Amino acid sequence: MNYGFIIDNRKCIGCHACTVACKSEHDVAVGVNRTWVKYIEKGEYPNTRRIFSVTRCNHCDNAPCVAICPVAALYTRKDGIVDFDNQRCIGCKSCMQACPYDALYIDPKTETAAKCNYCAHRVDTGMEPACVVVCPEQAIISGDMDNPAAKISQLLSRQQVTVRKPEKGTKPKLFYIGGDEAALTPTQAPPGSSYLWAEQSQGVGHFAKYAQEKASTTNPERLLALLNGGRPAPKGDSPGPRVRRAYDAPQKGVLWGWEVSGYLWTKSIAAGLLISPLLLSLLGRLSLTPALELSVLGVSMLMLVATALLLVKDLDQPQRFLYVMLRPQWNSWLMRGGYIMAVTGGLLTLWGVDILGGLPAGGEVVRWGLVVFGVLAATYTAFLFAQAKGRDFWQSPALPFHMLVQSVMMGSAAVLIVGHCAGLAGWGGLDSVGVQMVTQTLSVAIGVHLALLLVEFSLTHSSGDGALAAHMILAGRFAPHFWGAVIGGNLLPLGLLSMGGGVSSLLAAAGLVLMFGLVLEHIWVRAPQLIPLK
Repeated sequence: MNYGFIIDNRKCIGCHACTVACKSEHDVAVGVNRTWVKYIEKGEYPNTRRIFSVTRCNHCDNAPCVAICPVAALYTRKDGIVDFDNQRCIGCKSCMQACPYDALYIDPKTETAAKCNYCAHRVDTGMEPACVVVCPEQAIISGDMDNPAAKISQLLSRQQVTVRKPEKGTKPKLFYIGGDEAALTPTQAPPGSSYLWAEQSQGVGHFAKYAQEKASTTNPERLLALLNGGRPAPKGDSPGPRVRRAYDAPQKGVLWGWEVSGYLWTKSIAAGLLISPLLLSLLGRLSLTPALELSVLGVSMLMLVATALLLVKDLDQPQRFLYVMLRPQWNSWLMRGGYIMAVTGGLLTLWGVDILGGLPAGGEVVRWGLVVFGVLAATYTAFLFAQAKGRDFWQSPALPFHMLVQSVMMGSAAVLIVGHCAGLAGWGGLDSVGVQMVTQTLSVAIGVHLALLLVEFSLTHSSGDGALAAHMILAGRFAPHFWGAVIGGNLLPLGLLSMGGGVSSLLAAAGLVLMFGLVLEHIWVRAPQLIPLK
C-alpha cells in the first residue's frame, strides 16, 4: 500500500471546508493548520482569475523530516503515511527546517511538532481522511496509489499532474491536477501579513519564537525590496496586480534564533581550541606547557558546556533533551552531533587527567582523538544543515570546509588570548615562537576563510531560493552586516597581523575575529529562514 493525495484544482472552490474539517478532527489550535487554502490572483482588471491551492504534508517517499528527526518522533508507516509521535518530540524544529513544503508546525498545546498525518486513525478503520469526506466538489482524492482499481491510481495514469519542488528529491505524494506555478512556487507571489479580507496577528504564541520578525520582512513589497538591495522593486518585477497572494495561512517565523547562532559560535571556538594548538603541538611546531594546556582545556570545556546549554534552551521540550542520546534516530546529524559532543567532552576529561599526571599511558592518543573529534565537532553542523532541505542556501557543498576553516580561525584567535592571559597570571603562556606560529596559522585561516566566502557566493545556486538568500546577504537587509562586520571583520584583523605590531595588535586582531565570527553565524542562520516556503 502507498497512500497519496490528489488536489484537483479544476474543481476546488476555495471554501476552506477541508481546513475546518481537519481542525475539528484533530482539535488543531487557532493560528496553526494541518491543511490550508492559499489564494493567488493573476491578471489585470478586468481580466483576472483566482487560483485556490490546497496545501498540506506531502507524505514524501523520501521524507527529509523523518531523516533529520533525532529521536524518531517522525516516521514512515508501511502504508506510506508519514506520521508523528508527540510523546517523543523534543521540539528542536529540525523537521520544520527540513520540510520544503512548510507542512509542520509547533503545536502551542503540546509544544511539539505536528502536521497532517493523513487521518491515520480513520484510515486504519477503513475510512477516508476528514478533508476528503467533507469536500463538496470532490476536489481532494485520496487512496492507495498501488491499487490499479483506486480512483487516485486511475487519475494519475490519465491526467497530467504536478508536484511542488520536485527538484528536492523528496518524491512527494501530493499531486495537483491543473496546478499553477504561481501557486506552487512561494516566491512568485510572496506572502504578506495583510490581505483584503484578512489580517494576521503575529507573535501571539501560536508560531515560532521569532514570528514577529517574519511579519516585518515577508510582505511582497518588503521581500522584493530586500532582494533588490533595499530599493523599491522595478515595476516589471512587482508581485501585483499581475500575480499576487490574496489570502493565506500565517507564516511561522524564524524557527532557529539567536540560540542556534550562539551555539554555532561557541561550538566553533570549542572545536578550534582543540584543532589548532593540539595539532601544532603534536606536529612539534608548538610548545604547550601543562598550565597552558589546562587553560586551553578549561576554555574549550566552558565553550562546550555553553554549546549544550544553548541547544537545550532552543528546544520547546527541554526536559526531553536526553532523548537524543537515549532514543536516537541514527540517520539524523543532530543526533550524531550530540554523540560527537559527548565523546569530545569525555576526551577533554581524559586530557585533563593526563595533564595532572593521572593517566599512566595513552596521553598522545587522547590528544590525537581530540583533534579528530574537534574536526567532527566543527563540521557536523554542515551535514545537519544539508539535511534541512527546506533551506536551499544551506545546501552548499563548500559548507563543511567553510566551518572547519572558520573553527581553526576562531580557535587560533582564542589561543592567542588564552595564552596571553595565562602568561599574565604567571601560569606560563605562549612563548615568542608559539605566538609567531599561532599568528601565522590565524593569518592563513583568515585568508582561506575569505577565499571560501568568495567561492560560497560565486557558486551558482541550485535553486531560486538559495540565490534569493545570497542576494539578501550581499545586497539586501544583511548587506551592512556582511560587508562591514564579516568582510571588514576579516580584512582588519588580517591587516593588524600583517603589520607585525605588538601584543595589543595581536589581541585586538584576535578579539575582532571572535566578535565578527558571531555576526557571520547570525547572518548564516537568519537570512535563509526569511525566504518563504509556502
